[in-house]
Amino acid sequence: MEFLKVLKRKKLLFLNIFFLLYISINLFTGERGLISYFEKKTLLTNLNNEKGLLVDELQSIENKNNLLSNIQSYDLVDTLIREKFMYGKKGEVLIKTND
Repeated sequence: MEFLKVLKRKKLLFLNIFFLLYISINLFTGERGLISYFEKKTLLTNLNNEKGLLVDELQSIENKNNLLSNIQSYDLVDTLIREKFMYGKKGEVLIKTND
């Protein structure tokens, strides 16, 4: 019975404590909490970096594709032959590396 009397007298205090605990728990945890915000922020930066790398790789592939299909570029064909077949001209020194 004493507990109910204390509860009736101090219900505003208990209500404030409950709301303070509720707000503080939801501030740090949960899907929209502070911890989740930092995890999503790091994930976003990682994805932006990966996107940049993929865009650069795509541009490189498109450039090579355009050189092979539209205009006959003998420099690119020469480079590809040298890389694939280890071909060189007389008087050239070829150094083989283990890449």
